Amino acid sequence: MNIDQQVELLMQGTEYGDETMQAAMEKELRQRLITSEKIGKPLRVYCGYDPTSTDLHLGHTISMRKMRQFQDLGHEVTFLIGSYTALVGDPSDKNKARPILTEEKILANSETYAEQAFRVLDEEKTIVRYNGEWLSKLTLVDLIRLGQNFTIQQFLARENFAKRMESGTPIYLHETFYPLMQGYDAVAMETDVQIGGTDQLFNIMMGGRKLQEAMGQKPLVGVICGILPGTDGVQRMSKSTGNIVPINTGAEDMYGKLMSIPDSAMDAYFRLVTRFSPAEIDTLLRELAEGSKHPRDVKMLLAREIVSIFYGEESAQPAEDAFIALFQKKAIPDDMPEYELQKGQSILDVLRESGLVSSNSDAYRMAKQNAVRLDGERLHDVRIEFPNPGVLQVGKRKFVRVK
Repeated sequence: MNIDQQVELLMQGTEYGDETMQAAMEKELRQRLITSEKIGKPLRVYCGYDPTSTDLHLGHTISMRKMRQFQDLGHEVTFLIGSYTALVGDPSDKNKARPILTEEKILANSETYAEQAFRVLDEEKTIVRYNGEWLSKLTLVDLIRLGQNFTIQQFLARENFAKRMESGTPIYLHETFYPLMQGYDAVAMETDVQIGGTDQLFNIMMGGRKLQEAMGQKPLVGVICGILPGTDGVQRMSKSTGNIVPINTGAEDMYGKLMSIPDSAMDAYFRLVTRFSPAEIDTLLRELAEGSKHPRDVKMLLAREIVSIFYGEESAQPAEDAFIALFQKKAIPDDMPEYELQKGQSILDVLRESGLVSSNSDAYRMAKQNAVRLDGERLHDVRIEFPNPGVLQVGKRKFVRVK
């Protein structure tokens, strides 16, 4: 790729909320790429992940896909596990303080992170580091000196903090430490490019760039990725809303969940999750808009591509075949009743309230007979919380689309 093509690829799917900022970052990225090529020195690129849970979903992989693009272009990529920032908890996009995790819980969660990330990243070319390596060595005096580069007004101007101030929701002092700590990550690694979602805009632009400049380093380029909508196509993908596509799921399950997304979300999924070039995506979406390609066929291409990334082409085709057998050969009807899932409902609640079963004992009996399925997957324990939207089936003839 020439420099123009590289910039187009690396800026694909980015969002800054400000055209001037986006143009500035694109210009700086272009210059860094030109310099890197001229002197033969790869850019140092990183993204950090706080191990606040054990499992990652497709939304987490957006930044990983961006890192893989940098890897494929020959740059040095660091997968940073936030072993110390997770102790504080990122307040970005939160309307209340995060619960404080123990070091033991963080280490247990982090064991699965790199393994899952290597489904996207090239394991042989990826550097894995923990930010406790340098943050644990900071003294109180060091923290005070870092804090001298920021004002309270800058923190209170953040949208989520401003809303909490207005509503009277507490903002704890330790929450203001997070951007300082994340900014110091960039300083410690002498970062050229930091990748993150739009919820990390403040931490990257006001944290890393400002601290690097204050400490005599060249400010990093922030590559801010868009947020992936969940399977509902509206809300951001989040475990709390149940609209996720987990990474540690089966190929068939992943394929089925991707086929359930609305047509309107395909643009975002193509640009944020797949390996297609910007030109290829533009062509596909133009053909879709013109009617020369059927939305179902384009969505199947999307699902096959994403499943191939995480499970390999050898698993993607059988997953597609299973979907076709289940849905397109009328094993499941096109039209069915819909049920609006409420937060905290169990599978039992949905079965009973949607009318798929007549009683709790009926639900237990059907589950014991392996007759309760969600998107074709058997549900054995109906007492647990309903896992995600999809087609809920009891027996051969009863169906409800859970939204």
